[in-house]
Amino acid sequence: MTVHAATDSSFEADVINEEMPVLVDFWAEWCGPCKMLAPILDDLSTELGEKVKVVKVNIDANPETPTKYGVRGIPTLMIFKGGELVDTKVGAMPKQAMSEWVNSAL
Repeated sequence: MTVHAATDSSFEADVINEEMPVLVDFWAEWCGPCKMLAPILDDLSTELGEKVKVVKVNIDANPETPTKYGVRGIPTLMIFKGGELVDTKVGAMPKQAMSEWVNSAL
C-alpha cells in the first residue's frame, strides 16, 4: 500500500470511516523531523499494507483537523481504529520503535 494524503474535507472518509486501522501523520513541509519520518512511513506502509492504512495530513494546508485533535507539535502520529482515536505519539522515532508502537495498537 502507499501513503495517502488526507485533507480537512477528506479526513472523515479517509480515516474515520475506514474499516482498517489508520496511522495518521500530521506534518508540514518546514518540519525537519517530519522529513526524517517520511521514508519510515513509506516502509511501514509497504510492510503493514494489509493491516494498517497510512495517511498524512499537511497541517499548513489543512488546519481544521489538527486543531480538532489537539495537535500542538509535529510530527504527531495518531492511530485510529473504527473511527476512534486509540493512541498518539509526538515526535520522530526510529523505525523499529514506530513499528512496535503501531503493532501494539493493532
